[in-house]
Amino acid sequence: MNIFDILGPIMVGPSSSHTAGAVRIGLVARKLLGEKPVFMEMCLHGSFADTGEGHGTDKALVAGMLLMNTDDERIPHSFDIAKQENLQIIKCVVNLKDAHPNTVLLKVCGENGTKLELVASSLGGGRIKVYELDGMKVEFTGNYPTLIIRNLDKPGPVAHVTARLLENKVNIANMQLYRDSKGGYAAMVIESDDKISKDIIDDLQKMESLVKISYLE
Repeated sequence: MNIFDILGPIMVGPSSSHTAGAVRIGLVARKLLGEKPVFMEMCLHGSFADTGEGHGTDKALVAGMLLMNTDDERIPHSFDIAKQENLQIIKCVVNLKDAHPNTVLLKVCGENGTKLELVASSLGGGRIKVYELDGMKVEFTGNYPTLIIRNLDKPGPVAHVTARLLENKVNIANMQLYRDSKGGYAAMVIESDDKISKDIIDDLQKMESLVKISYLE
């Protein structure tokens, strides 16, 4: 941890975990969605469900979905702003097995029909971690430019993707591989030191074995 983890983020409170962390989760989901949201279902788990209303967790999640950051003074009014933006919101409680107490399951849909499902936790001090994306187990923090690739589990995709990044001098900071079963679907989560350009992503989209690419800048 560094000094900023201890002091916490610049934020509209009251809580770095229940408010600022929730804003960041909503913001990461919005950036991964990549378009204006029209529907948002937030299923709160554990402490998020028990004490989230008093800490404004629901408002914070909506604020992030509306591209607000942790210090945005409009956070307490996010539901009103969402209504103006024609964003439909559903809130519920869920019990997620072995999940961190400050966890939410988000299901969102964009104006062009793009759908996203995300499970993420707020770890304190405004820090978050995403554990599941569109039903696939993953793990990333959103602190780096992050490329999430769903692909067929077969020889070649990992080598092809890393070769493209090497050709474009993109340095990989962290890389994780996941799969649901042998020969089924797999996922690559690549956190890089450098931003990944749209040209690189468009080039990767042409690979037949890649099913879906999401990018978090």
